[in-house]
Parts: sequence; structure tokens; C-alpha cells
Amino acid sequence: MEASTRRRGRPSGSQGDDLLSVARAVMLERGLDGATVSEVAARARISKSSLYREHASKDELYSAVVRDWAARGRGAMRPALDALLAADDVRAGLLALARTVQAGVLAPDVVRMRRLVAAESLRFPEVAAGYVADSWDANIADLAEALRELDRRGALSIDDPATAAHQITWLAVGEHLNARTLQAGATEVDPADLAAVAVSAVETFLARYAPGPGAGA
Repeated sequence: MEASTRRRGRPSGSQGDDLLSVARAVMLERGLDGATVSEVAARARISKSSLYREHASKDELYSAVVRDWAARGRGAMRPALDALLAADDVRAGLLALARTVQAGVLAPDVVRMRRLVAAESLRFPEVAAGYVADSWDANIADLAEALRELDRRGALSIDDPATAAHQITWLAVGEHLNARTLQAGATEVDPADLAAVAVSAVETFLARYAPGPGAGA
């Protein structure tokens, strides 16, 4: 039997979404100024010329990284919102939602990307605006739609669902997001503390938006 003449080369490198994941990791570690195309290419196991065929410059690569990250987070709250709408107890549903928001928004890589986009927002205002629109604003809009439905059912009494969506989100994450964004050495938060913040957020939210007696009957 004739032996195969196929030569065993090195594994193929990262392309497409995989390349963006590699570039994101480098940029989060080094910052945009510290990240180099050479390091991204080396970690992706491709040549610089191959990288430039996909992304013509480091600036374009950065823009693609941010767009990809925002797209990955689009609709991330949908399962939690579906659970909220299916919950028999709106308080319990809101509490589960608050914990989900905390887990997502305060995740280390999410905070690091937020820092990176903020740091580069003067140089790349369109990238920052797109990131806000496609991630934060889009998820807030989804939450507002769920709150609007709960208002329609009489489970809550909300005149401005968009404002209410922002309010419960910031009640759940504001203090700790601020610390993580502005303090590079911020320590991990005690899970019990986060749980207490979520409870307080829901109680404050319901003090404003719980329906009056007999509502929904």
C-alpha cells in the first residue's frame, strides 16, 4: 500500500470570530496602545499579512473586536426575561433578574471591555457609540418590553418602562460597577453582599412600581 505523501504541517491558525477572540484577549491585557498586530498574529498562529487581509489596520481590528463583543452580548438577558414573565411571583422573578444582571454586567471581561471602550472613546467615538447602542441600550430595551408586559398584566404599575428598566439595572449594579470601572484594584465582592444589594434593589423598585390594592384582579 502506497504511503501517504501528505505532510504534517502546523495547525491552522485562528480566523474570523476566533481571530477576534484572540485580539480581544490581547487588547484587554495590554490596552489598545500596548497591543500589537505582531502579538495578535503570533497568538493566532497566523502571519501578519494574513491578519491584514481580514483587518486592514489595528484600528479596524479594534473596531471589529468591539462589534463582535457587543453582538455576543445581544439578547443575553432574554432567558432571564422569559423567566421573569413566566414567574408566578413577580418579586421572586425580579430578584432572579437582578442577580442575572449582576452576574452579566459585573463579569470581569465585561468590566474590562467597558474600561477599554471608555478609554478609547475620544479616539473612536463611533465605536463607543455603537457599543453602547448594541449592548447596553439593546438589553435595556428588551428589559423595558418585559416590564411593559408586566404593567399590561397588572403585575406592576409602570408609566415609563424604559426609565424603570434603567432604574432596576442601576439599583442592582451601580455601586459595584462604578468601583470596578474606576478602581483597577477593586477586590471581588462578597457574594452575600451582592445578594443583599439585589434584594434591596427589588424592594426599592417595588416600592415605586408595585400595583395598588386590587390591581390586576
